[in-house]
Amino acid sequence: MHLTVEEALSVYPLSEAKLIAGSKGKHRVIKSVNVMDAPDISDWIKEGEMLLTTAYLIKDSLEDASALLQTLNRRGSAGLGIKLGRFWDAVPEKLIAEAEKMNFPLIELPFQFTFSDQMNGLFRAELTRSTSVLQSIMEKQRKLMRFALRSGRSRPLFESVSEVIETPLAVVSARGDVVFNNSDNAVPQLLEGWPWQSRNQRFRIGDKIGFRLPLLQGGKCSGYLLYCSIDPLLLPVEESLFIQGAELISYHLHSGYEDYFEHAGHREFSGLLRLCLNGGMPCAEMAQAASKLEVGLLQAPFQLMLTDTIASGDARQTELHRLKEEYLEHPLLRDLNGIHVMMNEGLVSLYPAEPYSPEQFRELVNACFGNLKFDKGYYPRAALSSAKVKPEGLKEAFAEIKECMGMFQHWGAHGNVVHYRQLELNLLLGRIPAETMEKYCNSSLRGLQSREPDYVREMLHTLEVYLENDGHVNETAKKLFIHRNTATYRIEKLSELLDVDFKKINDLMRLKLVFIFRKMLERE
Repeated sequence: MHLTVEEALSVYPLSEAKLIAGSKGKHRVIKSVNVMDAPDISDWIKEGEMLLTTAYLIKDSLEDASALLQTLNRRGSAGLGIKLGRFWDAVPEKLIAEAEKMNFPLIELPFQFTFSDQMNGLFRAELTRSTSVLQSIMEKQRKLMRFALRSGRSRPLFESVSEVIETPLAVVSARGDVVFNNSDNAVPQLLEGWPWQSRNQRFRIGDKIGFRLPLLQGGKCSGYLLYCSIDPLLLPVEESLFIQGAELISYHLHSGYEDYFEHAGHREFSGLLRLCLNGGMPCAEMAQAASKLEVGLLQAPFQLMLTDTIASGDARQTELHRLKEEYLEHPLLRDLNGIHVMMNEGLVSLYPAEPYSPEQFRELVNACFGNLKFDKGYYPRAALSSAKVKPEGLKEAFAEIKECMGMFQHWGAHGNVVHYRQLELNLLLGRIPAETMEKYCNSSLRGLQSREPDYVREMLHTLEVYLENDGHVNETAKKLFIHRNTATYRIEKLSELLDVDFKKINDLMRLKLVFIFRKMLERE
């Protein structure tokens, strides 16, 4: 049962009763009703229980009546109903005064109705109220389901959940930032006791009770949802609704493009950046918007990075969100204040081009990949654009990283993080027909290909390592685990067979193209 004394007095036949004392306690909640039929009944009274009596056991002793009243009040009873006409014609004034002093509801019950009449009336009212509550919760769940199944997001997420559940709420990120709050509570009140445990729990906020739930995805807590004003007595019934609201928010946080935990200015800039890269906004207009939002990344040399995984659907979104969180938490990348945007192509990140060199930046991103411990074969990949100095370079940078991703099969020794400059030559040469490449390779290597296959293989490998080490014989010998004199002999022999001079840049370039073409032909 969940009726206040005031509500119970409006239910027939208890509506024929009269509240003669303790009107300030009329908001006490009646959880159950009991009838006094034993001298020690007060020892068995539970919190929220209303006691009905004919006053038989207290009719001869005002002290016993007073002691009963005090015990009931101390044990949290909802009130005392006394039926007159059988043993008492009127409730003693002293007892009325004492109940009034304690703000304890004292009710004069009508003689013509039995206790069962009163109790049945209350139970029927409670049944009606409970049915209404359940129907209301079911309707709210249906609304949440419709919102969850809606394609696209025409309405704000947090506001919509609060409106459907009809409860003010707040959302706090895992870093302790209040990112949404439509309750009457100030931030210090909401964050009391921070940091919190990652579990569902009730909490007190001012004179109200709240309910806090962690926002979980893949076992990791990304924030908390706080329902700031709930009825604790209804929590067992409404808890599933609150959990459903939290699960809906958690799902949207990890499956969509918008980052609700991002700084408001950055979140707005992210949306504009996505619009610009998709062709919906000129770069000049984008630069003006960045200036108004006090985002200075386009006012100095910048670069774009595209991160993607081989996963698809929800798994892909989850992995990209994990990567984004890792970028945000990495101590060196975090200080760069990068902007991250979820797009169809993957996770696009805008970073300053300084102070790290492309090689250093690639190492930082590789470190993030290593921290997440992806399964073998599911390792992510990232492509970096060349540095741009003007906002107009945004779309050019975006085209570069997309082109790099399209050439993933050519990354080879570059690993899982590649810079545009590393593939720029491959991207240019990729436009040459395969027949032309093959003809060029055969022509350049004609003096060597007439020898024994094992000899050809060994000499080509030596030449490839020599070119990769910029013509340094010592480094070539180390990589091949051979003596320096052996390496020198092989290079001189190759110069003779191929009719090239390794001191001339043109000859070195010709041979470098041979190996680039050979790799491209092998992959095709």
